[in-house]
Amino acid sequence: MWEAEIAPVAELYPPQGQWTERDYFTLPDTNRYIELSEGGLVMPPHPTDRHQAAILELAVRLRTFVLDRNLGLVRIAPLPVRLWPGKIREPDIFFLSKEHADRAGEKVYGVPDLVIEVLSPGTEQVDRGEKYFEYARAGVREYWMVDPDEQTIEVYILRGNVYQLRERFKAGELVRSELLSGFETNVSEVFQLR
Repeated sequence: MWEAEIAPVAELYPPQGQWTERDYFTLPDTNRYIELSEGGLVMPPHPTDRHQAAILELAVRLRTFVLDRNLGLVRIAPLPVRLWPGKIREPDIFFLSKEHADRAGEKVYGVPDLVIEVLSPGTEQVDRGEKYFEYARAGVREYWMVDPDEQTIEVYILRGNVYQLRERFKAGELVRSELLSGFETNVSEVFQLR
């Protein structure tokens, strides 16, 4: 019975490969990550507790630093970010500087200055592959890849139109942002489950 009820609803939407931004923004509200890429919807697997704990720890620290200095905004997923027309991603955490406040929107943001993705088995390949190149192409100035399994944080800086690894920070070390001068946090504290 359930499949029979769903089939007519599915017919209201375009098939994969034919989705537009207009179609994407008519989807019903949900707390799931849903991205638009190459005309298709991408729905990553549900995050794990370790994934969410790392996001929370980093987002709280980053937001406190940014607010204390009135530098801009820090946001967390799910919140759509348009990298370019037809390419919408939902970074785990992102920072938008005051200088780019015009990129902030109620339903979608423009290109952030810094993006943080927390890796998980279901997303690591996309975070290290597609998103790595997409964020660079869009002009995201700094990209962090946070690995709960290895307990490392890799910080990439945009040089021209490609990322260059600034440093790979390990447990016990202080991860530092180049973009947000003075922002640092202990890598080990990011991965502590409480």
